[in-house]
Amino acid sequence: MTKFKQIIGRGTRINEDFGKLYFTIMDFKKATELFADPDFDGDPVQIYKPGPNDPPVPPDDSDGAESEDGTEGQHDGAEGGVGSVNAGGSGTGTPAGTGQPRIKYVVHDVAVSVLAERVQYYNADGKLITESLTDYTRKKVHAEYATLDAFLQKWSSADQKEAILAELEEQGVLFAELAEQVGKDFDPFDLVCHVAFDQPPLTRRERAENVKKRDYFAKYGDQARAVLEALLEKYADEGIETIESVNVLRVQPLDKFGTPVEIVRLFGSKQDYLQALKDLEAALYAKVS
Repeated sequence: MTKFKQIIGRGTRINEDFGKLYFTIMDFKKATELFADPDFDGDPVQIYKPGPNDPPVPPDDSDGAESEDGTEGQHDGAEGGVGSVNAGGSGTGTPAGTGQPRIKYVVHDVAVSVLAERVQYYNADGKLITESLTDYTRKKVHAEYATLDAFLQKWSSADQKEAILAELEEQGVLFAELAEQVGKDFDPFDLVCHVAFDQPPLTRRERAENVKKRDYFAKYGDQARAVLEALLEKYADEGIETIESVNVLRVQPLDKFGTPVEIVRLFGSKQDYLQALKDLEAALYAKVS
């Protein structure tokens, strides 16, 4: 999935972010708002196909030309042109809540600050999403589930919640990007219910705490109960997909209870373990009164 990121300013950068290519475009005149308009600007004036060792952007007409200040290949940028951008993280300070060093942007030897930022995405068909991500998600979910009851029925009856999430992703729902906007602590279930059906969301931690308050684990023996409590913590930290995978029994803190076979035997049989997991999921997504 390609992410298109626009920052108001001047200059162009191309970065790799977790395997996703995105463009940071600094644009005072907001011309990029017309990128999704098929009638905008006609066919490209120049088609550039770089070779294996060529730069990703076409060479500028003024490449190699020396400017008045002795620098090469730089435009003044007075009319929205591209100036030189230095964004190597040389600034000081840390933006509140990010934990990341503040990036200092320099355009033609002049320090600038970010005034506004807009992120856009391409859908599964490679087309730019021109509406808000929440509106886009709502339409995609409604195409599969017309009502909240239809979604809840499918969710509660599914042996693997991950299968439902995979189906929605195939339809174009961008869960990772949606979580960045709505909240990273929310379960995909809550993202769907909140964005598509206007339901108040709960964080994974809140759902886990609600299960604990119901004393759900009382019917199990001490060791089986400890396993379920560890799974509940895994859910609160990482989500439903993690605890549905059998591989979760191989990692900390579950591995301290033994091998996956030994852990399953704490419940009696594999079927008993799967039923306990299914009951745990039902408790997680039970309606809170």
